[in-house]
Amino acid sequence: MENIFIEYSKCSTCKNAKKWLKENKVEFKERNIVEETPTVEELTKWIKKSGKEIKKWFNTSGLKYKELNLKEKLPNMNDEEKIQLLASDGMLIKRPILITTKGITNGFKEEEWKKLL
Repeated sequence: MENIFIEYSKCSTCKNAKKWLKENKVEFKERNIVEETPTVEELTKWIKKSGKEIKKWFNTSGLKYKELNLKEKLPNMNDEEKIQLLASDGMLIKRPILITTKGITNGFKEEEWKKLL
């Protein structure tokens, strides 16, 4: 399996992550999180494999998150509802996402990425 880099091209964190991947000569396939929003099935698998709580998959600094008042709503939702919500709009998902044979992570933390590559 090849490395998959899921991004939003206007996101500065995604730009920094992509630059880091290229500087470290990591081959990857790109996927736009808005044009090709992850499905419920993909998210369910990725969240489980990442070992992170579902709430860590939400882009809490995004406009959509704030518009929908998710800080208040998420605690009252079950996991299935949260994943359905994430799959409904790529802008709700914390990005970038890196998928490798060793694991999956979201957000850009260089140390986490090094472990997966």
